[in-house]
Amino acid sequence: MPSRSRVFVLVLLLLFILGWLASRRERLPELGPQQVVITRNPKAGVHTRLENEVEAWKIKRTLEMVREMGTPWIVEYFPWAFSEPAPGRFDWKHADLVVDHANRQGLTVIARLGFVPEWARPADTVNTYLDESRFDAFAAYAAAFADHFRGRVGHIILWNEPNLALEWGYRRPDPTAYTRLLCQAATAIRQVNPQVVILGGALAPTLGDPGGELGMNDLAFLEAMYEAGAGPCFDALAVHAYGLTYPPEDPPAADVLNFRRVELLRAIMVAHGDGAKPIHITEAGWNDHPRWTRAVRPAQRIRYTLAAYDMALAWPWLDSLSMWAFRYPWPERNLRDYYTFVTPDFQPKPIYDEVRKALVGSP
Repeated sequence: MPSRSRVFVLVLLLLFILGWLASRRERLPELGPQQVVITRNPKAGVHTRLENEVEAWKIKRTLEMVREMGTPWIVEYFPWAFSEPAPGRFDWKHADLVVDHANRQGLTVIARLGFVPEWARPADTVNTYLDESRFDAFAAYAAAFADHFRGRVGHIILWNEPNLALEWGYRRPDPTAYTRLLCQAATAIRQVNPQVVILGGALAPTLGDPGGELGMNDLAFLEAMYEAGAGPCFDALAVHAYGLTYPPEDPPAADVLNFRRVELLRAIMVAHGDGAKPIHITEAGWNDHPRWTRAVRPAQRIRYTLAAYDMALAWPWLDSLSMWAFRYPWPERNLRDYYTFVTPDFQPKPIYDEVRKALVGSP
């Protein structure tokens, strides 16, 4: 039997350890006062990619820097698997953190939904694989998201780049099946929160491949969506518009992938009587990797980005233009790092400073 004094010392030691562990827990940063984005361009935005950022202060600092750069829109990814780890059991803690800080910084959130949890897909499939028998599960998640974030998130993208096999579970892209998914999820959302702007498409700019196994031409995919009855199921079209090596003013052509390709998608909408619907460019940009054949020089990237933001103001049918990507939580150590505006440790790149100067007027 241990002596009473020894038990007392052990208890004190345990209390000390518990207190030390408690002190080590992250203290959530205060939201702070309500902010307003000062900008010369109300359509400018960035894709923030905070879904894997685990430190709350870094989430806050990222969104502060977005506001300070003068871009009032953000596109953020909210993975289904993160928020519904088991059927009907929701965990909104991280999503709430991102949305609340974004709202407090005066930013408008476009939420991108996707990433299938293991419980909703067959074994040995990737997280972009969703069998049609589980479309109802995704629709239920989308509705739960729209209901939970009522008044805080007003725009929702349903799926991402369904015209690529990579984003369709490594299957041949199927615009008819995607339309059924879009319509089912849109119906569920509108039943709980009819004020949400539902964005369909999020189409990848691609010419497709001859066999159609890797991807389907985005223009053909949108045409097929309309033929399948997608029109009533979305309120705005989400489009990806990467410039590659072309300047933003380069004219659109069906056989060219450039920034103004978005105008060809717009023409399809008009032809189907959807001219009143806006477009949101939810991914765009230029890459300045020194050795990638589809990259541009850093000075070109800055010039093209600023010109693209200016062009957005001249397009009355475009509601927002969000560049890929503001910051990653850690270095990707590949060409993706050369799309960012800020390093993982919050060092602004020259493009950040130049955009801020153009949009806010800060030196």
